[in-house]
Amino acid sequence: MTIPCYTLNDGLELPAVGFGTWLVNGAGGVDALVSGIRQGYRLIDSAFNYENEGAVGQAIRKAGVPREELVVTSKLPGRRQEYGQAVRTVEESLYRMGLDYIDLYLIHWPLPRLGLYVQAWQALVDLKKKGLIRSVGVSNFLTEHLDRIIGETGVTPSVNQIERHPYWPADDLMDVCAERGIRVEAWSPLGRASTLRDEPVLLEIGRAHGKTSAQVMLRWHVQAGVVPLPKAADPGRQGDNLDLFDFELTDDEVARIATLARPDGRLQGQDPATYEEF
Repeated sequence: MTIPCYTLNDGLELPAVGFGTWLVNGAGGVDALVSGIRQGYRLIDSAFNYENEGAVGQAIRKAGVPREELVVTSKLPGRRQEYGQAVRTVEESLYRMGLDYIDLYLIHWPLPRLGLYVQAWQALVDLKKKGLIRSVGVSNFLTEHLDRIIGETGVTPSVNQIERHPYWPADDLMDVCAERGIRVEAWSPLGRASTLRDEPVLLEIGRAHGKTSAQVMLRWHVQAGVVPLPKAADPGRQGDNLDLFDFELTDDEVARIATLARPDGRLQGQDPATYEEF
């Protein structure tokens, strides 16, 4: 299966759907990743804190797909935001994966209380210049965080990976990223173990297209220009999560999905202005 791609603001080609790897670990994780890559996933989203960079690297070697066809992502943890620590962490990510470069490296959370995210960003920018990273981005950054790193370094992130699903569409932040030329990726694009899959609106729209409610949600992301990162270990579900490009939601259906938004729609209340991940 061929997945469309976006060209990011620094020229990297980013597939329109990716493979999320939170809790995809060990030998079972390698098998799930190999299955996903062979089914057509070319964007693999990992993080230092997921403790699975080794499994990602092993799956890349086993899957039989040329390395240059894959876009491999990892993320810098909060405890490593000091400049020197950030540099060493990226190097460690490369050693864990057994790779010569990482395609996309993100700051996982801004942790504004620490006040270190600008120097972490500068570290990633410098490592890109050295060729260890092809593209640099952020995750969970709000407007003030984005504007500060852009203003102080002159470098705009290529992506901002944020919580986004029908309960929390993040419309304001979406607009901010669009204005700055930043591509949005969505973590928990299906709302994790929430009740989203059983929402009558999504089930009804799915029946109209012969699709599942999960496929409706993923298509909703795609039509908004967002890159969803669903996680699935089951090969059948992996295939379903890629089967998004033979139907299109109508304007009315998109409007109906918008009615699911909630003021408190974040799954675990993880507000990047205050949430701390180490």
